[in-house]
Amino acid sequence: MRHALRFLLNTSDHEVWPAWLLRARNNRDARALAQARQVVRRKRDGRYVAAVGAAGAIGLMPGWTREPGLADALQAIAAPPTARPPRGLPLHALEERLHALGLDAADYAARSGLSLEPEPTWLTHAGFDRYRRPLWLHCGAARAWTRMREAARRDDVVLEAISGYRSHDYQLGIFERKRARGLRVEEILTVNAAPGYSEHHGGRALDIGTPDEPPAEESFERTRAFAWLRAEAGGHGFAMSYPRDNAHGIVYEPWHWCWRGAVSQSDAWRGD
Repeated sequence: MRHALRFLLNTSDHEVWPAWLLRARNNRDARALAQARQVVRRKRDGRYVAAVGAAGAIGLMPGWTREPGLADALQAIAAPPTARPPRGLPLHALEERLHALGLDAADYAARSGLSLEPEPTWLTHAGFDRYRRPLWLHCGAARAWTRMREAARRDDVVLEAISGYRSHDYQLGIFERKRARGLRVEEILTVNAAPGYSEHHGGRALDIGTPDEPPAEESFERTRAFAWLRAEAGGHGFAMSYPRDNAHGIVYEPWHWCWRGAVSQSDAWRGD
């Protein structure tokens, strides 16, 4: 069944999504997606490159056969994950992304104390976030999040995901949009880690909210959800990454929690 596909395949330039999770952008895409199992999507701009089904690949953009990196995406489809934990993707494009922001990797790492975060080769569909967007997480984090959310519900506390996995390209886009609004890079770095250094890249971090509370606001610390997380999240492998006056120079983020659990073969998602 098409809906049995519940993982995102990741390469340096593309993401391969289950077709059932994507919206058609025109009639031609709608026809292709209706027959497809998976869709190759370009990371840097989200453009659909090709739909892949039992009959092979159908191009969704002009010149799609010449798309750089497409062969890697098609190879990932041919050998999908089973029980093996995700690996980290190469970081060869990181210097280019940081250079675009006027940052030096070694200098930024030294002064921020943040570690490089490779993107996983695949991620698990962990439901949907507050805005009904697909939530992608590392397989171990996805299981831990499901269990933690269910435990909170039993205590009459509702936890909502605001965001999960983000690619390096997506993080660069955040910076570009904020710079276009007139913010300096140094200002942005107080609220967003540089591309390549956000915990969201590894699929282990979640921004968490609760109903009737604005997302990613310090006021979250006054909610029952935050009190529950402070008491119980550690038992599920989650820790708050940016407390007050943290050493990374990031503002206080009571909503940002990262799964620190160990990965085992049993954490891997098994599917067709």
